[in-house]
Amino acid sequence: MKLYGALEAGGTKMVCAIGDENGNILERISIPTRTPAETMGPMIDFFRGKGIRALGIGCFGPVDLNKKSPTYGYITSTPKLAWQNFPIVAEFQKALSVPVGFDTDVNAAALGEATWGCTKDVENSIYITVGTGVGVGVIIGGKPYHGMMHPEGGHILLGRHPDDPMVGSGCPFHENCLEGLAAGPSLEKRWGVKGAELTGRKEVWQLEAYYIGQALADYILILSPERIVLGGGVTHQEGLLALIRQETAKQLAGYIRTAATQNLDSYIVGVSLNDNQGVMGAVKLAMDAEKETEK
Repeated sequence: MKLYGALEAGGTKMVCAIGDENGNILERISIPTRTPAETMGPMIDFFRGKGIRALGIGCFGPVDLNKKSPTYGYITSTPKLAWQNFPIVAEFQKALSVPVGFDTDVNAAALGEATWGCTKDVENSIYITVGTGVGVGVIIGGKPYHGMMHPEGGHILLGRHPDDPMVGSGCPFHENCLEGLAAGPSLEKRWGVKGAELTGRKEVWQLEAYYIGQALADYILILSPERIVLGGGVTHQEGLLALIRQETAKQLAGYIRTAATQNLDSYIVGVSLNDNQGVMGAVKLAMDAEKETEK
């Protein structure tokens, strides 16, 4: 059995895991995300001596994914100040002496679904998480898309609903971006309580579906994905997925006519890996890093 290390590096917790070449997660721990000085040691200790062939990291960002850059493998302008400009890849390489694969946390989740989950039968897909923030992972030709940096699809700009009661935005950078209008903190800012306390209020989720559906229409028109996966705590709201499908169809207004978009129940779907898509994607990053070093 080949063993790989996987790190789902989040803003509140670091999930460290050991997996095999089939994506099975054999062991895991969760470590609170404090400063690098407090957090790196316990993570390194977890992976050391486990016989891993490589390590994959799906990391909160922004991060530098350009392998030609002098700051490749760094966490860059994150609001978590202690982690700004931290060379996380180099630190693990130095401590563990194994190849390290690196990408955003949401690209890793998208890769997990594309390798072992509900998008493994298509080449081009999008994974969107709507929770404390909004992240978008893009898979093109079976591989995570980077481009100039990496997608920041949570910050696409949207048209505000005329009946939206929220003053201002939940995003400190943009007045009308998806994250500022639809993430968990935006729900609380708009309605005065957390989303979990808004279950029975239809108007809340119709407005939420309006913004997410508008964003999905934009992604469909620009990236033409073969399937879209929705994850994150906000999307667990009962009935929201159906409302999002309806709103997406409304926003597209019949312009895109493909076999996939004629059946939105199988085109816009929920996660399929029991919320393991992030660590499983990190295992695949590790496997790819090992192959890269063998070339």
